[in-house]
Amino acid sequence: MASVFGKPRAGSGPHSVPLEVNLAILGRRGAGKSALTVKFLTKRFISEYDPNLEDTYSSEETVDHQPVHLRVMDTADLDTPRNCERYLNWAHAFLVVYSVDSRQSFEGSSSYLELLALHAKETQRGYPALLLGNKLDMAQYRQVTKAEGAALAGRFGCLFFEVSACLDFEHVQHVFHEAVREVRRELEKSPMARPLFISEEKALSHQTPLTARHGLASCTFNTLSTISLKEMPTVAQAKLVTVKSSRAQSKRKAPTLTLLKGFKIF
Repeated sequence: MASVFGKPRAGSGPHSVPLEVNLAILGRRGAGKSALTVKFLTKRFISEYDPNLEDTYSSEETVDHQPVHLRVMDTADLDTPRNCERYLNWAHAFLVVYSVDSRQSFEGSSSYLELLALHAKETQRGYPALLLGNKLDMAQYRQVTKAEGAALAGRFGCLFFEVSACLDFEHVQHVFHEAVREVRRELEKSPMARPLFISEEKALSHQTPLTARHGLASCTFNTLSTISLKEMPTVAQAKLVTVKSSRAQSKRKAPTLTLLKGFKIF
């Protein structure tokens, strides 16, 4: 059986068309977003990453016996949401991560959830969000209780989990698959639009950015005309596709995602 990162390859049948899901991982630096992503894709734990690099990965999954083509964007904001359009207009669902041993990362996750709630209100569409407390292996240094995490998730009506990217592949996989299930549930309510990427031209200057209207000045993005929205390029036929952008690139007003050559991790 063909496999991707040791997982059964989904959609091997001639009539099996995988659901395409874009998932953005959000949170402050040091919350463990990259470690969670790599753990899910490879079952490996790597403790150190360049916090200034932003990567997008593609993986074939089987969720509830159904094939899924899952793209995961491991975002690289600083300590607050910035250039949010690159993931708000791309993702079908969001995984907001904080570290249980960091009160600051927990407070940052609240800012992301507020941003997502405003985005959903502005677009009048449902965007599933999941709140994830990471680094459960550091529980002896815990600064955020499980009850606090559950209360924040309840405030925004999202699912809540606590995991350890260091120790626990099965629970990490469960969280990512739950994000896929949430997208399916939302899709049953309303048809899903095809993924889009952002063009840097033809922005409407007469409209006020959503975050400025609601007091989130740190995250600025444009409301784009339909002419400036283009279909996202098809992912290359590779087991893993990654997109890397430096901080200099990500500071541009609206970076266009460019798919690079895929590669395997053994």
